Amino acid sequence: MVEGDCVVHLSDRIERLNGDMAHLIEHWADLRSQAEKLRGRADCRTGDVAFLAPVERPGKIWGIGLNYRDHIEESGSPVPEEQTWFVMANTTVAGPYQDIELPRVSKALDYEAELVFVVGKRIRYANAGDASDAIFGYCVGNDISVRDWQLRTGQFSIGKSFDTHAPYGPWIVTADEIDPLSLPIRSYVNDEVRQQSNTQHLLFTPAQQVEHLSKAMTLEPGDVFFTGTPGGVGGAMSPPQYLEVGDRVRVEIDGLGYIENTVAKG
Repeated sequence: MVEGDCVVHLSDRIERLNGDMAHLIEHWADLRSQAEKLRGRADCRTGDVAFLAPVERPGKIWGIGLNYRDHIEESGSPVPEEQTWFVMANTTVAGPYQDIELPRVSKALDYEAELVFVVGKRIRYANAGDASDAIFGYCVGNDISVRDWQLRTGQFSIGKSFDTHAPYGPWIVTADEIDPLSLPIRSYVNDEVRQQSNTQHLLFTPAQQVEHLSKAMTLEPGDVFFTGTPGGVGGAMSPPQYLEVGDRVRVEIDGLGYIENTVAKG
């Protein structure tokens, strides 16, 4: 648990937790009171630890495409009437400050600043109210995209599934702490602002996303979903400005923190 720059260890203090984040998420309603009793008992500072992805190997990772109007416009696509989803391999997961790989097979590496949500309840056929309640919390994410592989066919998933290409974190802010539809979101490449928007411009909200996906599959605690990116991606620039080795990519969302990743050789 993080409070300011203080880190409190929960794993050794909450019975049967055993360092399992998915277990904590699933049983949060019962375990929260135990966690909150530990407030103020700092074991270390944030600068003393290396942050990993909040859920290192989610059961499912999905991303939605074309979910901000300015990104839809820059892509030259019509406004979608239906949600457009793609699967991301769970080996894409990377820590919030871990290097991301420039793959050997492409130089068309791009960034996508995104709000990420983590499911907190097992749910199927959710109505609108259930869908909102099923979201445990929110993170900062970057849907790193290999554009030539993504656009080679009508299927996006391979271009969205290269190793290390889904950094997110640095922690999960529980859903009761924020309004997910009023969060300024920004990305920077080497300190240059590339994207700047607000989650109020999401075409399909996180709750609508849960409601839609749960018609097809059971969503489970610890599943991770990337909610779309605003305009300003490198591939839409003229000429395209793709990432190179050594570039630093930072994504910030007010109220959630930031992640920053450096491009390294794959």
